[in-house]
Amino acid sequence: MKAKRTLNVALIGYKFMGKAHSNAWRQAATFFDLPANIRLTTICGRNRAAVRRVAKQFGWENVETDWRKAVADRKIDIVDICTPNDSHCEIAMAAARNGKAILCEKPLALDVDQAKRMVAAVKKGGVVNMVCHNYRRVPAIALAKEMIERGEIGERIFHFRARYAQDWIVDPEFPLVWRLQSDRAGSGALGDIGSHIVDLARYLVGEFKDVCAMSETFVKQRGGRRVDVDDAVTMIGRFRNGALASLEATRFAPGRKNAFTLEINGCDGSLVFDLEEMNRLRFFSRSPAAAGQDRQGFRDILVTEPTHPYIDKWWPPGHLIGYEHTFVHTMADFVGAVVRRRKAGPDFADGLKTQQVLEAAAKSGRVGRRVALN
Repeated sequence: MKAKRTLNVALIGYKFMGKAHSNAWRQAATFFDLPANIRLTTICGRNRAAVRRVAKQFGWENVETDWRKAVADRKIDIVDICTPNDSHCEIAMAAARNGKAILCEKPLALDVDQAKRMVAAVKKGGVVNMVCHNYRRVPAIALAKEMIERGEIGERIFHFRARYAQDWIVDPEFPLVWRLQSDRAGSGALGDIGSHIVDLARYLVGEFKDVCAMSETFVKQRGGRRVDVDDAVTMIGRFRNGALASLEATRFAPGRKNAFTLEINGCDGSLVFDLEEMNRLRFFSRSPAAAGQDRQGFRDILVTEPTHPYIDKWWPPGHLIGYEHTFVHTMADFVGAVVRRRKAGPDFADGLKTQQVLEAAAKSGRVGRRVALN
């Protein structure tokens, strides 16, 4: 039997997403039969002492404080970017020039121009690339995708509704962190959490035709400095297939820590998902045969059966999985794509399309009218 190759990973960034990705790289080969072995070769961050602590915690072999050295290292096969948004483009372009496969946290870039440069770079470099929209790999959402493709809610979709709500910056004394600065984040709630629901809208329903949005910055200054990103955004839109979208992203919803819900209505049924009950998918069918005309209602599907996406790699039916598993699924799919030289969705071209929707929404908020997508 031919021995598996080993893929050496360099992770750039070590905080929230760095820890989520570190855990996923460790777990993927344990639970999935990957076509390659994974080696946690290098983790990179500017604070050497802090990076060393994370390296020890998760088993990274080497610590680096200069991402350029990590990206240029000939041993490295995969560069995983978990840095603030303003550095995604520079790191990804350098990685592409060095022939590395690239996994990049969302949103892909600060703006559309940077995203286009990144797409061009990975195309020129011929490297496998992916944007880490981990919610695509929630088993319930992956099941929803399968059901939509099988026509279980009908051939025609009418509505996509989604709301992503958090409350971590409601306190006006909360400091001006990088996510509240446009030169580092690009946008506020729109790009941070709104990018997730735009990506899922595109994934589950299709491409946008146009959007119309409003946004607001509720706390104008923090620590004596101006806040120049949105705190909340509300957006409506139309898909090219005629379906309507209603989306909200806010970081000013007291009591909502990471509340994400979506509903899709088709001509023959509906699907509902709530991240706070992420192992469940609610399904309504208009077919009388589903339960009888006088007993119709939403069916609660517990997405823990081995026939459901990804679940056969985990526990027996009824045993739940969590947030961290979505990253494990992402790494497993990405490794398969790298070894087989196949597209890893969502790739940078997908990320560019999502970025274009986000930019159209931001423009709509500025000019006060609907903005068409090309």
